[in-house]
Amino acid sequence: MAYGDPNNPYGQQQPPQGQPGYGYPQQAPQGVPPQQGYPQQPGQPYGAYPQQPGQPYGAYPQGPQGAALVPNAYAGWGARFMARLIDGLILGIIPSILMVTSIDSSTGELGAGYYFGVLLMFAGMIGFAFMLGSTGQTPGRKMVNIQVLKESTGQPLGVGMAIVRYILDFINAIPCYLGYLWPAWDAKKQHFTDKICGTVVVRKN
Repeated sequence: MAYGDPNNPYGQQQPPQGQPGYGYPQQAPQGVPPQQGYPQQPGQPYGAYPQQPGQPYGAYPQGPQGAALVPNAYAGWGARFMARLIDGLILGIIPSILMVTSIDSSTGELGAGYYFGVLLMFAGMIGFAFMLGSTGQTPGRKMVNIQVLKESTGQPLGVGMAIVRYILDFINAIPCYLGYLWPAWDAKKQHFTDKICGTVVVRKN
């Protein structure tokens, strides 16, 4: 049927084949580059974000490791208090007994056991720092199932930073032990030393 044929039963003129807008395959004008988008993977619908292995379809690419680990999993003040209490008893009970029993009650002179108790307490703190830096846990934290992690990586903070964290712990006592109470209302349940060292305490899965 010719274009403009009066015998067209539909009463409409038919455009020549290839004219834009009438359902025929179109070709982009020469010299116009195709639209660019995200690189596609085999079997992936056009325009979808590139997926990571094990990532649900349609999800945005994940951020740094640990970024999805810490939100909504911060350890509460009660769990942190219990962990500190247990660790304090483990660290302090034997050295304290040695130190107290080595003091001469009449003269106040310090015996050899006193200095051994101090040395034992110091060695225990170094051991706890090693455990905290390598695994994120100490005996007390393991008992209440919480863990100290570096906020930026979601990984244990390392032995060196764990020692620094122990040294700076006195800051939480200034003023009036406010830093130890701060996790009770802080959004990330951090005390002052956590904020300085960039650490968070989370519930361990």
